[in-house]
Amino acid sequence: PRAMKFIQTMRRETRDAAAGRRRGNESTSKDTAPSSNSQESKFQDSDDVAMFAKLPKLRDVPEGEQSELLRLKLEACSHVFDFTNDTYQKGREAKRLTLLEIVDCINSNQKSFVNASLMRAAVDMVGANIFRALHVKSRDPLAFSDPEGDEPNLEPAWPHLQIVYEFFLCFVVANNVDPKVAKQFVDQNFMMKFLDLFDSEDPRERDYLKTILHRIYGKFMALRSFIRRAMQHVFFKVIYECETHNGVGELLEILGSVINGFALPLKEEHKDFLVKALIPLHKVKFLAAFYQQLSYCMSQYVEKDRRLAYEIITSILRYWPVSTASKQVLFLNELEETLELTQPSEFHRLQDVLCRRLSMCITCPHFQVAERSLFYWNNDFVVKLINQNRHKMFPVIVAALYRNSKQHWNSAVHGLTFNVLKILMEADPQFFDECAAKSRVDEELQEQAQREREHRWEHLQKLHDAQTGAN
Repeated sequence: PRAMKFIQTMRRETRDAAAGRRRGNESTSKDTAPSSNSQESKFQDSDDVAMFAKLPKLRDVPEGEQSELLRLKLEACSHVFDFTNDTYQKGREAKRLTLLEIVDCINSNQKSFVNASLMRAAVDMVGANIFRALHVKSRDPLAFSDPEGDEPNLEPAWPHLQIVYEFFLCFVVANNVDPKVAKQFVDQNFMMKFLDLFDSEDPRERDYLKTILHRIYGKFMALRSFIRRAMQHVFFKVIYECETHNGVGELLEILGSVINGFALPLKEEHKDFLVKALIPLHKVKFLAAFYQQLSYCMSQYVEKDRRLAYEIITSILRYWPVSTASKQVLFLNELEETLELTQPSEFHRLQDVLCRRLSMCITCPHFQVAERSLFYWNNDFVVKLINQNRHKMFPVIVAALYRNSKQHWNSAVHGLTFNVLKILMEADPQFFDECAAKSRVDEELQEQAQREREHRWEHLQKLHDAQTGAN
């Protein structure tokens, strides 16, 4: 089991760390007298050690007394140590060993939390340890930042936090923890603080939070609606206020599983969540950080109700990032995935706006955008939809392809352009010839209009020069 493997790993690390400290103490021991501050720290550290040492081992007391002893140990572990210096090393180690003992107890004795007082002590201990002010970097929007290159701030108290999170996970999944009783302590206030922790920069912590929140959502039925609203609040904050949040990807990953479990037909509440909270996330600058999870949520919604494809695609086209090529490639990826789930009737409704955007992407000077849009013709389902609506789409697409063949600078884009022209020609040769002829006529008219415009500007320039010379 995961918990037993975790305990064995932590014990092995404990032995190694203790051996290292003994060697360090032997090599750095001095005969100098300690200062008054260090003496006070030592006394405090000794008191902390005594707080844990006076409590016997859980396995050494009769079964009838274990509940009370476990409660006392939980209260002792509610004491939070400062990890910013090395003052309280012995006290921190004593607490770590006590936490490991509690995790071992809850795994070996499934009857550990049968009463409300123990549940309260457990939740209070977890809250005392994990609810804190997070270490966040400066979020100046004008400062240069590379999200992929920046190292995250790892939590210094992780040696304790990891075991606390492991304990809380075991507590949530334990069969003997009755959610009807536990919801008195794992309440809405607790969940609001818990969701705030998703902004932690430490990826190890966010991974535990994601696993635990998913388990809570599955077990505590009464909290499900509140958890969804709290997630929605986080997304609103990201969209309309800060635009930066470390845990959006993890929250969307949980939400993907939640959407998968929605009953059919979808409630209006769930559709509102999609329209008001999920689709606007495409506007966020750091979309690449959670694009995969957001795209999965979109596909889950369309699989539940194919009619939602129209809402999602038209919204994506409305939020199109015309000045950011990397985001355009992401949008094109998601657009293709959604089109694969779109019904012909829905595609017919959106063909005009889709066709215009696709033609602009085909002629985009950035070669990656042009390449990605031309790759659409490698998708048989998308090609079938386009061919079914060719009388509306071919004229615009063929004109864009002809412009590409003459003007685009990239050789790879040229090759793909001619391949797509061949596919369109084979789909309907007669109509393709009509579109090509119309495209040539339109191009000649545009060139003529351009020549006339230049001639008028030249005439105006001569008039201006003549008037200036006369003066």
